Amino acid sequence: MAALCVNTVTVHVLLSVFFLSGALDGCPDKSDLFITVPQGMEALSGSCLQIPCNYSTKPTRQHEIDYSRETYVQWIKNYAFPQNPGIVVFDSSKTDNEYTMNISGNLSQNYCTTLFYNVTTEHTGTYYFRFYNSPFVASAICDHLDIIVKDSPQSPTIKISGELREKESLSITCSALTPCPHSPPKLTWSLQQDSANKLEENKDRTFTAIIQETIILSDKHDGYNITCSAGYPVNEGQGVKIKTAGDKITLNVSYAPKDTSASISPSVLESVGGLVNLTCSSRANPPVSNFTLFKRSRYEPMNISREGLFSFFATEGGAYFCVATNDVGNETSTDIYLTIKSEGELQWLLITGLIIGIICLIIIVIIIVCVWRSKSTNETAQQTQSQTGEELTVRSASKTEEENVHYGEINFSNLRHEPPPDSQRDSRQEQDTVYAQVKVSGTVNRSTYTSDGLDDLYTQVK
Repeated sequence: MAALCVNTVTVHVLLSVFFLSGALDGCPDKSDLFITVPQGMEALSGSCLQIPCNYSTKPTRQHEIDYSRETYVQWIKNYAFPQNPGIVVFDSSKTDNEYTMNISGNLSQNYCTTLFYNVTTEHTGTYYFRFYNSPFVASAICDHLDIIVKDSPQSPTIKISGELREKESLSITCSALTPCPHSPPKLTWSLQQDSANKLEENKDRTFTAIIQETIILSDKHDGYNITCSAGYPVNEGQGVKIKTAGDKITLNVSYAPKDTSASISPSVLESVGGLVNLTCSSRANPPVSNFTLFKRSRYEPMNISREGLFSFFATEGGAYFCVATNDVGNETSTDIYLTIKSEGELQWLLITGLIIGIICLIIIVIIIVCVWRSKSTNETAQQTQSQTGEELTVRSASKTEEENVHYGEINFSNLRHEPPPDSQRDSRQEQDTVYAQVKVSGTVNRSTYTSDGLDDLYTQVK
């Protein structure tokens, strides 16, 4: 009996291959009906499957179709021709079919879209379409639909669009196949819990559920795991259950060096000549290509090393820093300081000496200023006294001139009529001279006094 069953199955398979190969050998010339369906569809057990479908007839037979007549279609499983009535899984003219299906498309408009309810793994197979508009009857032997039904949903897909670099905008999309648009999956992910789900129709008229977010990348997103989960409701009307599937990607974000720091050991030396180690560290993606150590100087930083570790014998203290660089950018650390105690004491002595020198200079300047001011004061006083003496001399001269006493010479004779000899006359005149004081009033105009006028005041009285 078992052998008979095996032989029967083998015969059915051979017949299927025979008829199918014979039919396909004449495609498309020997086919009068054609359908447009996805090449393959995947369904979830316990859910539904919507099959987008369009049909057309050979142009030479298009005139044979009359939609005023009874028109119906069949879906046939595994065979192109219904030699065995049992392989017709759905007949739109009947209400009782082996599979629960429904033609949702308008046949008069060449739409044959079919909704397949509550699919199970037993529904996996190859399906053919047959059209009835008697007397026109034809099967789409050149076109078939492969259906696979699984117990677990297919994982969603995470796609990113944009450059994975800090400060760049990155669009992230999570999508999941939606074989049953009437019960689409619910998508959730780690980026935002309340992202809006959208249902988009694809070119082949299937549907996809998607969620999308846009983020600005930073160094914190490097190594960040983005997870997306799709929850499919199944067994509707019989206690809904949710079957889930998920996907995860890890972001690899490029960013410039961060947290760059420099360290020095030891940071304090007792005297010059001690060994000092300078170390520079940072995190970056891609890794730091080179570190550069600098020493602060009076004018500009001095490059002392292009390695992350530098050892030297210190001759002086000072400030040091490092710069970390990669393909994205660079970052500078804060300053670190090396102190040498003996150098500090010397510096203190120099500073003290400098302060004392400045104080002495200030004192000398003050003394010079005081001396200069003293000399200036004495010179000013002498000039003032000289000017005062001159003024007094002028005033005295003016007063003397106003009160000047003018003398006249008066000769009193003995009233003799005979003049004495010349010698006696002269002697007597010298002895008998009398001075008289004549006071000139100050009200007299001084300009009237000329040399001739003054001489007139001297008069001899005989």
